[in-house]
Amino acid sequence: MNATINVVVNGEDREIPAGLTVAALLGHLRMGADRVAVERNLEILPRARWNDTTVETGDRFEIVHFVGGGECRTTNPACLL
Repeated sequence: MNATINVVVNGEDREIPAGLTVAALLGHLRMGADRVAVERNLEILPRARWNDTTVETGDRFEIVHFVGGGECRTTNPACLL
């Protein structure tokens, strides 16, 4: 039997395998690590610590995925703000 723990990710309760690092959690959630920021228990977790920070029972994560691109045209009123 595989051990699991409960955490909260972006406001949603999740059951995940025990022993994951934050980097492995991102992989488990199928989130690319190249364009995300991670907040763990109300503190920004620097990328340099993702591989050596183990996810603990009850941890609360906010994971923000950055998107970019698009083209602003003057016909789009939102671009003029």
